[in-house]
Formats: sequence, C-alpha cells, structure tokens
Amino acid sequence: MEIELLKSKIHRVKVTQANVNYIGSITIDEDLMDAAHLVEYEKVHVVNVTNGERLVTYVIKGERKSGTICLNGAAAHKAQIGDIVIIMSYASFTPQEAAEHRPVCIFPENNLLK
Repeated sequence: MEIELLKSKIHRVKVTQANVNYIGSITIDEDLMDAAHLVEYEKVHVVNVTNGERLVTYVIKGERKSGTICLNGAAAHKAQIGDIVIIMSYASFTPQEAAEHRPVCIFPENNLLK
C-alpha cells in the first residue's frame, strides 16, 4: 500500500500574470521550481488564498530570477494579478517512506529567493 503526501510547497506567492490565450498550465520562475523540487510538467494543486479558488494543472519553466507566477489558459480565470496563491505537489510513499518523509516548503518574499 502507498499513501499520498505533500511533496513540496511554494507558500504564498503573488500571481504576476494571467494569460487566458496560452494553452494551459502554470508558469513558475525556474529558481522557485528548483527550490521547491518541482520539475517541468509535474502535476500541482494551486490554491488561491485571495478568492478561495482551487485548481489542478501542471508546471512549465519560467525565466530564472523573474519571480514569474503565471496562470495560463482556463486557469487564468481563477486568479487575478496580485492574488496570493499556494502551489503544492504530492507524491506516493510506502508507510515506511512516509514515516521519514518531510516535505520541501519554501516561503519566498516578493516571489524571489533570498
């Protein structure tokens, strides 16, 4: 048996762009992706703290050191520029692995790492 646990989280970042005309996904600054151990095309849950919306999408790389958090396609309707979101990924673990697992959580200021 495996259980699903939080793998990583980018906590409370501001949406910098919303592009309804893009195919889909969320674009994230590649530095933030690396810090949160996210890989391109990984499934993520996005929770909008500002308006309560929730969605599931996948990650695409944004320009390093840009602070980019851009909701694309239909997801762009779920947030406005300036909204605060939490981005979370999950992974499956055996009970033994779960006992040792600690998620990676980052808390960037102004969407940038110090």
